[in-house]
Amino acid sequence: MVAPDDIRELFAYNRAVLGRYVAAVSRLSPRAATRDRGIGHLSFQHTLIHILHVHEIWLYYIERGRLDDIVDSEWAYDHYPTMKEVTAYAKKVWTEIDDLLMHLTPARLRQPMKAPWMPGRYTLADVFFQTSFEQAHHLGEMIGAFWRMNRAPPEMTWIDTHRKLGTLQRRGGGRGTSRRPKRN
Repeated sequence: MVAPDDIRELFAYNRAVLGRYVAAVSRLSPRAATRDRGIGHLSFQHTLIHILHVHEIWLYYIERGRLDDIVDSEWAYDHYPTMKEVTAYAKKVWTEIDDLLMHLTPARLRQPMKAPWMPGRYTLADVFFQTSFEQAHHLGEMIGAFWRMNRAPPEMTWIDTHRKLGTLQRRGGGRGTSRRPKRN
């Protein structure tokens, strides 16, 4: 069974990586941010909004049993016309997630969850992984689109992100683990 600290660590990674992508897209022109790139949600900006929607619907509305509280207009892409609004939305979503993470317990991770569109039985722990894999999937689409633009995408590797967050050493990695072996 996954522990609350494992989920907190995973979401520190998710937040750091998604923040890099929000920052990278914010540096693009508005036209470049909203251009159809042939990816699942068409543009970089819409893909970021979708990722945030996924986190918010599962980890705020469904987890708290508040699906009826969703304001439909806030789920339309045009509710976030610029990256300034997307960045503010990201801050709101991460504040909601931080509150959940702060109060996470093993019992709460085992809590059954139910989304109207997804049959089956699953727990809050499953939901944390579902939203993480959804984020990774869509960032992968964005990576391909950045490459097609001949631009390097933001860094997203688990190990490098942990090193920058200062959590790698706690996990047993520590200094020196990223050094390449010397060639003879």
